[in-house]
Amino acid sequence: MQILAVMGVEDTRVETAFADVRREKFLGDGPWQLVNRSHKYRQTPSADPTYLYTDDIVAIDAARNLNNGEPSFHAMMIARVAAKPGEHVVHVGAGVGYYTAIFAHLVGAEGKVTAIEFDEVLAQRAFENFRQWPNVTVIHGDGAVADFASADVVYVNAGATHPATRWLDGLKDGGRLIVPLTTNQSFVRDKVTEPIERCGAVFLIEQRSEGYFANWISPVAIFPCESARDSLSETALVAAFNKGGWERVTRLYRNDDIAEDRCWLRTPTCCLAFN
Repeated sequence: MQILAVMGVEDTRVETAFADVRREKFLGDGPWQLVNRSHKYRQTPSADPTYLYTDDIVAIDAARNLNNGEPSFHAMMIARVAAKPGEHVVHVGAGVGYYTAIFAHLVGAEGKVTAIEFDEVLAQRAFENFRQWPNVTVIHGDGAVADFASADVVYVNAGATHPATRWLDGLKDGGRLIVPLTTNQSFVRDKVTEPIERCGAVFLIEQRSEGYFANWISPVAIFPCESARDSLSETALVAAFNKGGWERVTRLYRNDDIAEDRCWLRTPTCCLAFN
């Protein structure tokens, strides 16, 4: 599949999930608005669903810059987090549920997906989209604090200044967290004065018996997760991006006694460190 090839994803299970889940079932009737390279919206010439199977960002609510994200980017992240049959995935910032459905396909009937969406209108759309999906539960609520059963995967689709305590607490042993850490410049692209690499980064965090391991995956610009943002962490994140070194991060610590020369990002709740 061309979309997976863009990011070098070679995962047949992810490829099958993207082939089987129909994007138009979640994005509604066309024509649709796609985001072009200048970060402006352009309408598809018709309501032919073929337009949804390019590697394009599609508007959910263009007036609020709410979009269904780039398929190749999500394919890469979904492949990295490696959801398995029977696992529990929590999708924070589920929107209308398209990528939630990809996870539901991957975990199968014996697994389950909890989709959490803060926006009431989007949560209702997701609820309607999943009426016939017994392995998906939709919650309208704040994804940074909403209660959920222990998860094998927490997949966050909104920009935070720090990994929320709820997400880390909610991981099972062996659990994986995908979290975009973003500064306040990373969302509105026409106001950004810094390269995207210095505005946002996606990290994969894995909980193991010996602690939390962390790896940088990709730069990112994404809609903010308001309740997982605070001014102290924002200031620390800006400083961390300015000094560089995000690609060398290997660990996350939930204590405050990590030496300064080992700590790439220190927030009030955790430290992302080099070793």
